[in-house]
Amino acid sequence: MEERLQKIIAMAGLASRRHAEQMILAGEVTVNGKIVDMLGVRADPESDHIKVRGRLINPLLQTREKVHILLNKPKGYLSSVADPDRRPLVTDLMPEALGRLYPVGRLDFNTEGLLILTNDGDLTNFVTAARNNVEKVYEAKVKGLPPEPAIERLRRGIILEDGVRTKPAEIEHLESTDSNAWFRITLHEGRNQQIRMISTCAETH
Repeated sequence: MEERLQKIIAMAGLASRRHAEQMILAGEVTVNGKIVDMLGVRADPESDHIKVRGRLINPLLQTREKVHILLNKPKGYLSSVADPDRRPLVTDLMPEALGRLYPVGRLDFNTEGLLILTNDGDLTNFVTAARNNVEKVYEAKVKGLPPEPAIERLRRGIILEDGVRTKPAEIEHLESTDSNAWFRITLHEGRNQQIRMISTCAETH
């Protein structure tokens, strides 16, 4: 996968991204034997030979230790490594020295909670593979006080707007006020914005 050269150099642990930019402008970086002295150039460390001051950095990228980060994701961040709308990303919260990390699964832009970021592809595949049935636990605030029959329908599984029926879910009523209710929801799948759609269904019953 192609990345900007300064980011690749930072991923290799040789310098910060800003220092890497200075190296590039100074003509100290080559890609496939050709000097790169301008910013914005991209390369693929899987197929391109990248040298900094004559040192091949591809082995540094290949031998990176596996990194596992537990992040308490705040609201207002996207669980992604890129966004055409330039919204803040969870990867923006990570130090560059850790290299390229990927969020495992996703939390909605306005949802906060525990999120794993890692460069460990095996772990990512295990957690996200449906066959492994990794539980995902959420706490949701629902407007209004949905009746128990409506909650029971959610437990059994409902048909969402896209026409797909959800798998059965564990739903525990935590507390209520005169206008809101809080639930702990345990899912055995991970559909995009599923908790918000379930909460909406609860509000309309």
